Amino acid sequence: MTIELQFPSGLPIGDSWVETPTTAPVHFPYDGSIVAQAPVGTTALAHQALENALSIRSQVAHLPSHTRRSALQGALSTVSTKREEFIDLLILETGKPRVDCEVELDRTLLTLQTAAEEVARLHGETVPLDLLPSGENLIGFWVRKPIGVVVGITGFNYPLLLAAHKIAPALAAGCPVIVKPAPQTPLATLYLVHLVREALTAAGAPASAVQLLTGGVDVGSTLTTDRRIGAVSFTGSAAVGHQIARDAAPTKVLLELGSNSALVVAEDADLAAAADAVVRGGYYASGQACISVQRVIVVESVRAAFLAELTPRLDAVKVGDPRESATRVSALIDERSTTRVNRWIDEAVTAGATLAHQTQGNDPRIIGPTVLLDLPHGQQAWDEEIFGPVIAIRSVPDIETAFEVVNDTRYGLHAAVYTSSLSTAFAAIDQLDVGGVVVNEVPGFRSDVMPYGGVKDSGTGREGPRFAIEELTTTRMAIIRPNP
Repeated sequence: MTIELQFPSGLPIGDSWVETPTTAPVHFPYDGSIVAQAPVGTTALAHQALENALSIRSQVAHLPSHTRRSALQGALSTVSTKREEFIDLLILETGKPRVDCEVELDRTLLTLQTAAEEVARLHGETVPLDLLPSGENLIGFWVRKPIGVVVGITGFNYPLLLAAHKIAPALAAGCPVIVKPAPQTPLATLYLVHLVREALTAAGAPASAVQLLTGGVDVGSTLTTDRRIGAVSFTGSAAVGHQIARDAAPTKVLLELGSNSALVVAEDADLAAAADAVVRGGYYASGQACISVQRVIVVESVRAAFLAELTPRLDAVKVGDPRESATRVSALIDERSTTRVNRWIDEAVTAGATLAHQTQGNDPRIIGPTVLLDLPHGQQAWDEEIFGPVIAIRSVPDIETAFEVVNDTRYGLHAAVYTSSLSTAFAAIDQLDVGGVVVNEVPGFRSDVMPYGGVKDSGTGREGPRFAIEELTTTRMAIIRPNP
């Protein structure tokens, strides 16, 4: 299933594309076939990209607003015309169902559009210095300045969108950016960077404002530990994110890490809607999303009725070829992930959980939609991020206990609560220790115009163009005493 790629060979470093010493195959997770050979970067090329980015840091910082906006608008226009090409490429390299790749493309377009619009709103404000007598006759204001070179490292599950989350805010803020995609999924990111670089050139900006490096841990370490960069923006696992933060210190690090997102079903919930949400939110992207439903916490009085709503919906989830429009669950990214998820399921059952449902397909490489009931404490399928099509259900005596269970984790990205009570909804917003609370929707409902991010081990900093742009700038205070 080898395909012809629509961008140059090698890596986009500096103003041109540089050939790499080696390549590595990108596999279609569904059947293991080779999609393409991707360039593999080296530490030498990482140093080269860093030097290029540092050399144009001032030039990019001083690009006029209209140039930065035009470049982002140009990229938006071109990517939108390549919609089907991107969707097909995403399916092949991620193995995600078509519907999820379509959503990823739409969110990528929204990210580019919003970042272009935010260029016009990147400004400071004046402040009254005469609040003290010593400030009389002084003029005070502050402005935002680009933070410098940005290194963006992305995960495999949403390679196009996550790259856009790094690239678009960096360019809007006036920062050169070096992107490092996950080794399993570099192709859509390479294509995006190619089109963004063309848009930069057309707008009168240097193509090297956006560069891309592939490679292993050594390449990532080279990029993130250079003390001359301004910020690192990482999306991935908590363990890797914590290591990057330690190694990169004191450089600013923005971390969008994992979670084991909870959905609470209150006593007064619309149980049919809650069951729909659990299926929709637990199995999209084959469960490979940091805000997919993993922990379902049901108030005991409605447990039986909720399970009665949930059970018939599970067999309706189509499992199979991700290229088919009806498919909702397919193969995970690689065999190692599949083996780990199966092991966590087996460990939970051995410890006393009930395997209430697991869709059995014709392909043993695909884990079908799975439901675990009443997991004992200490099980990884509850405590850690499973990143597969598995939901775990526990019941609690009341809504207050449900909120305590939501918070009893080292993670804190998103959580949802289904309820018909405004009092319960606002209590959730007030009490849940997470970066986002969603009422009567899936925790995976994420707007790219909102401040997205987590607390605790789920990360630091916020994404979404407006908020990421602020993260990638520094404030500069100015005080002027006019000549008399």
